[in-house]
Amino acid sequence: MAATRVMITAAAATTTQPTSCFLSKRAFLLPAKTSCDGALSFFNRRAALVLKSNSKRPFSCTAIYNPQTKVQEEGQSETLDYRVFFLDGSGKKVSPWHDIPLTLGDGVFNFIVEIPKESKAKMEVATDEDFTPIKQDTKKGKLRYYPYNINWNYGLLPQTWEDPTQANSEVEGAFGDNDPVDVVEIGEAQRKIGEVLKIKPLAALAMIDEGELDWKIVAISLDDPKAHLVNDVDDVEKHFPGTLTAIRDWFRDYKIPDGKPANRFGLGDKPANKDYALKIIHETNESWAKLVKRSVDAGDLSLF
Repeated sequence: MAATRVMITAAAATTTQPTSCFLSKRAFLLPAKTSCDGALSFFNRRAALVLKSNSKRPFSCTAIYNPQTKVQEEGQSETLDYRVFFLDGSGKKVSPWHDIPLTLGDGVFNFIVEIPKESKAKMEVATDEDFTPIKQDTKKGKLRYYPYNINWNYGLLPQTWEDPTQANSEVEGAFGDNDPVDVVEIGEAQRKIGEVLKIKPLAALAMIDEGELDWKIVAISLDDPKAHLVNDVDDVEKHFPGTLTAIRDWFRDYKIPDGKPANRFGLGDKPANKDYALKIIHETNESWAKLVKRSVDAGDLSLF
């Protein structure tokens, strides 16, 4: 029988909190127990629109107004069956990609850890499975590993999507990679798979992987001892010297041991600043909103 383990990953909601499921110019202040009917509409995710097509689940605000989540591990780690599901406060499965809010207001965002630092199992949200659990990536039926440890906590920004039908004129006309936006969190602590952290973005790297644009947002968890020292790309170089170059080089070279060419980087091979990172987050959140409204073709992606 598959092993199951449940762990709480985020603190309970406070009485009033900034939250929105669509990244606007400001976060809406909504009471923790406000119903969907009383909320501002349009991109209040799942608030008033029942999806047609093959989706069986309507829009709802459950996870938005109760950000406490738990992770439930099913199966044994480093096996094909291993999954890390997310549960809301009532024990129901929710999607880490779709149901955990992106923005918390005041430049703070949620970040979901897929790969803890100093590990090399290639974990990722299963974007084509119901409730999009975290699993270990596979190739030709075999579990995938990086050739060496990743030196930072790595994961995704919820409620973002890199649209594979949209070319980015600023990055060699590359199209999105059909995944949520990746985050490289540079704090000192090794985090756990499925942990939800509050982060602030600091920089962005425009990685081009086999012709696809695969953004890397460099960020730091707010609870890191150095978080108060870094607010933009120049601060990273000052307080974490060499880190931005190390991140770029790691992602450029990690496929070479498997006989593949090195990845490339746009924007002059340099990290963009915080404002540019925020622009990327905003644009990919807009793309995600179109995806879940079915304004664009979802293909094999799970929308619940």
